[in-house]
Amino acid sequence: MSTKFGRLVSLVSKRGFSTSTGIQKGASEQGVKSLNLCSAINQALQIALDTDPRSYVFGEDVSFGGVFRCTSGLADQFGKKRVFNTPLCEQGIVGFGIGLAAMGNRAIAEIQFADYIFPAFDQACSLPMIVNEAAKFRYRSGNQFNCGGLTIRAPYGAVGHGGHYHSQSPEAFFCHVPGIKVVIPRSPRQAKGLLLSCIRDPNPIWLYRLAVEEVPEDDYMLPLSEAEVIRQGSDITLVGWGAQLSIMEQACLDAEKEGISCELIDLKTLIPWDKETVEASVKKTGRLLVSHEAPITGGFGAEISASIVERCFSRLEAPVARICGLDTPFPLVFEPFYMPTKNKILDAIKSTVNY
Repeated sequence: MSTKFGRLVSLVSKRGFSTSTGIQKGASEQGVKSLNLCSAINQALQIALDTDPRSYVFGEDVSFGGVFRCTSGLADQFGKKRVFNTPLCEQGIVGFGIGLAAMGNRAIAEIQFADYIFPAFDQACSLPMIVNEAAKFRYRSGNQFNCGGLTIRAPYGAVGHGGHYHSQSPEAFFCHVPGIKVVIPRSPRQAKGLLLSCIRDPNPIWLYRLAVEEVPEDDYMLPLSEAEVIRQGSDITLVGWGAQLSIMEQACLDAEKEGISCELIDLKTLIPWDKETVEASVKKTGRLLVSHEAPITGGFGAEISASIVERCFSRLEAPVARICGLDTPFPLVFEPFYMPTKNKILDAIKSTVNY
């Protein structure tokens, strides 16, 4: 794992975004610090543990920092009763987290890679699981019980030659499950504010990636289920989430050189997603492109496409474009061919605008 971690850290991008973040609470432009995404997560976890004695952080190797060092120093600061290792068993991590949250605590469970969350779909023991228990706990009890204090945190998507066990984007699986929220930040500043909102909000599952950005050191939260227009435009709307936003912004800049004005939207929360913001943008531009790393078939881009066609059919001037991963297992040396790159997105922008 240490070798893999060394490769992952080397992939951290220092490129920022060209927009403000819409901080909702607590933080000003003063007291900011340049942090990568993992350090921003660490800072958010420190705040969560410090401000709520009912908060617990647990998962594989978290007591000494975890694979990405997101939990470094937390066990020393808050003690091993609140920050502790679990067995190498994702089923047990999720089941324990549900039980801990059901007792009124804030359970913050780490899954080392989003790929490893799949075993928690179906536990071999009688403990609850994400789909059949966590998502339905409140509903099936008639709101007498809930596990709303549960947050499951996992890195997703391409990590650089991680292959088919460390690079998957499983967000669409969870978007299909009523009762949970799916939140994906694009950058460290977003990650800190959204993670704190997730911890303090019922039932999110939270996925993230790597980057570097100026991050306020104070406690602040960002609104869930509220998309952000991070680039204004008039010719085409682009929608994405997470690390893909950086690639899409590069495509927008190249398109601008060719006289195409792109509006770029960060969805941030996939379930429930902000249809109104996307709809308003598409009614203005008449065109839509959605991009994500997950395979195109059954990906969440299909849901966005269908919803916008229903809502904006008479205003569309071209078919909705989707630039996504391929319908194959995530490859190793062929990762560059699999990924939705800047050039693929740029070609789709020009094709859609010239339709």
